Amino acid sequence: MSELNDPRVFFAAERTLLAWNRTSLTLMAFGFVIERFGLFVHMLTQAPGTILQKNFSYWIGLSFILLGAIAAAVSSMQYRTILRGLKPVEIPQGYRVLPGLLMNLAVALLGALLTIYLFIQGPG
Repeated sequence: MSELNDPRVFFAAERTLLAWNRTSLTLMAFGFVIERFGLFVHMLTQAPGTILQKNFSYWIGLSFILLGAIAAAVSSMQYRTILRGLKPVEIPQGYRVLPGLLMNLAVALLGALLTIYLFIQGPG
């Protein structure tokens, strides 16, 4: 429980949540680029008609996407924990606390769905 009675505590927690949101999006984008880079390399190096297999870049890319989704989910849980510890005086009157949390949860869900989709679809 915070004893500062200062809304800056809440805004600091929200900035931290949004920083984690950017980090998770970056991890997912990086993972997608790595996953698709393997397809590009395969197109440059393999003979036409060869079967595309799940190579190292495919698994590393999926791992980064999943890591981004996990980071978004964990940071959302951490933010909820912080919110529960704040007093009403520390949250400005009429300020909505849920949009940042919902955005982060949406990023986590979409990252998980992208991981599942890419796993089912396979490379290429």
